Amino acid sequence: MDQALLYPELWTYLPFGPFKDASDFVTNLIESRIRLNPGYILFTIFDKTKPGTDGHPGAIAGTLGLINSSEANLSTEIGCIIILPPFQKTHIASNAVGLLLQYALNLPSQQAGALGLRRVFWQANVLNKPSIRLAERMGFKLERILRWDRVLPKGKEAAGAGNGKELREGDPRRECVGRDTAMLSHCWDDWEDSGREKVEVIMKRV
Repeated sequence: MDQALLYPELWTYLPFGPFKDASDFVTNLIESRIRLNPGYILFTIFDKTKPGTDGHPGAIAGTLGLINSSEANLSTEIGCIIILPPFQKTHIASNAVGLLLQYALNLPSQQAGALGLRRVFWQANVLNKPSIRLAERMGFKLERILRWDRVLPKGKEAAGAGNGKELREGDPRRECVGRDTAMLSHCWDDWEDSGREKVEVIMKRV
């Protein structure tokens, strides 16, 4: 987390952050968003091709998680994706996403502990082209654009994360810009119809 604080641009398109320090990160993301929600889990990404420190199995490369999970609907979202700049445009993001797709979409009979979900979705600010490209490379299909999907925290307008559209007079949160969201999904039938094999090929390119 300390490394992520060195790169404020990592938080541009995320609906949270940047954070002042590690304590702020724990309080306002881990404690208030992740631990309070049983449908959320956050993972640390390690690059095992590089030496780790403090007993870690590799160099810390970022985070990603499963969020907005629904046991009733057999669905989850891959989100909270933060890849540190030294590990961007490498195998890290695709391998991490691939592992979560395997865990989420494989049946328990195919992979011990797998969830056998029907739908994995991905939401990104429409301006976050690298995120959308990563999702599409991993087999996600664009379903729709959700206009005015979110009210972003105050300060995100300075980072250029808003949709650039004017708000009407009298808007109750006029100081906060809006976000249009790209909704993509990778469903069980996509997975069984060559999606699994395509992801495996991508993951072998280390």
